[in-house]
Amino acid sequence: MQIVVVGLNYRTAPVEVRERFALSETDLPQALAAFLASAGIREGVILSTCNRTELYAVLDRPTLCGYEIRTFMERWFGIPRREFNQYLYIHEDGRAVSHLFRVACGLDAMVPGETQVLGQVRDAFLLAQRTGATGKVFNRLFKQAVTVGKRVHHETAIGENAVSVSYAAVELGRRIFGRFDGKRVMLIGAGRMGELAARHLFSNGARDIVVANRTPERAQELASQFGGKAVRLDEARAHLATADIVISGTNAPGHVLTAADVREAMAGRTDRPLFLIDIAVPRDIDPACREVPGVFLYDIDDLEGVVENNLEKRRQIGEAVEKAIEEEREAFARWAATLPVQPVIRALQEKAEAIHEATLQSLLRKMPNLDERQRKKIDKLTRSMIRQLIRAPILRLKELAEAGRGEEAARFAAMLLDLDLDPASAEGKPEALEALGALEAETCASKDGRTGWRGTVALGQPAEAGRADGRTGDAEALPRLAGAAR
Repeated sequence: MQIVVVGLNYRTAPVEVRERFALSETDLPQALAAFLASAGIREGVILSTCNRTELYAVLDRPTLCGYEIRTFMERWFGIPRREFNQYLYIHEDGRAVSHLFRVACGLDAMVPGETQVLGQVRDAFLLAQRTGATGKVFNRLFKQAVTVGKRVHHETAIGENAVSVSYAAVELGRRIFGRFDGKRVMLIGAGRMGELAARHLFSNGARDIVVANRTPERAQELASQFGGKAVRLDEARAHLATADIVISGTNAPGHVLTAADVREAMAGRTDRPLFLIDIAVPRDIDPACREVPGVFLYDIDDLEGVVENNLEKRRQIGEAVEKAIEEEREAFARWAATLPVQPVIRALQEKAEAIHEATLQSLLRKMPNLDERQRKKIDKLTRSMIRQLIRAPILRLKELAEAGRGEEAARFAAMLLDLDLDPASAEGKPEALEALGALEAETCASKDGRTGWRGTVALGQPAEAGRADGRTGDAEALPRLAGAAR
């Protein structure tokens, strides 16, 4: 068994590629169901934002990790893999865990420290959990990812003066105009990104703001906060002719503004350029608008360098965040290492409790004159004795699991202590004893002495000869989670 993430983001793929893999909120449940139906995938979470699409999976057949997930992407998105292989990355096992934590903390965002991505990770997990796509492993991992994200933003200054994609869009406009006094700004989309953009615009002098949205009530709610005007989404084209700058960020499946719309709006303008900033994925504004005279179009990829000067401090803070992430990864490793012995520990606790209860009731029947207070004292004392007796074996089982001997320890303890594992535990035992493959404590030492826990592979690279799954054989070897926790 193995934890894997396969994805593409703003670093590996341009926006014209990313938008082909974007998933709307309405499509995600169906995509998750199809993803989970793929061969070998036991648990799954899909994270789809404007800057990344990532598929997280717990697999029971590690050798197929790249093949099965790429096959799903090919079928679901209707794109031949030869067209996207070069843009993909894959992180396995410990690297996959660290990558998720970095994403949740905002370290892997286009603008480091962005807080919006933490909410997106949480929402992706909750959706997967509601649809039954997660189990023991991802329930633990994603809750921990959200917790570490909150911890980092609370304990460090990485989130101070929060920089976001919306901020970057407004900063780009500010570089063009200086301030927005006397300029008409139109926002297309009144979601979270639109609201953030409106706040940044207003703080930089914008007072003539038009908000266009599919839901008129939401447009009015946002516009009224800043003294702006609300219009329906289909009325946005009519306001192009009077706008100086347009920032668009909707979830629309197609182009909200076409080249024909923009060409018509520019027909009546004289010596007034129109600046269009598209922060949506898929893109809201037809790229052909760049060919219209007097129009300057920027998409989300153009924003990456806009706030570079603001981010050096965050990068320095990121070093402390990386340390926290490593601590959390090791904590997850220690938990994962105990998976092989958890059914045995549970059986031992249940057997001890049954013995305690039977012995206590036998004792109380022989001493019928005890009052309630005396009964409670005996119960507390005998319960404490039982707990102390099994405490050392439980700790030792966990230590052996963390040392890579979980499967051996589980078998021996079950035999020595005459434990009856319940059917559910017995059925799931192979899964637990394999301990997610890479989550097993055992390491596969290579000839040069490095451990064999796999790291990161760029799927676009040529596969090693003889490997059908496309993974290279010279990827940096890493210690397995459990091994790293020693």
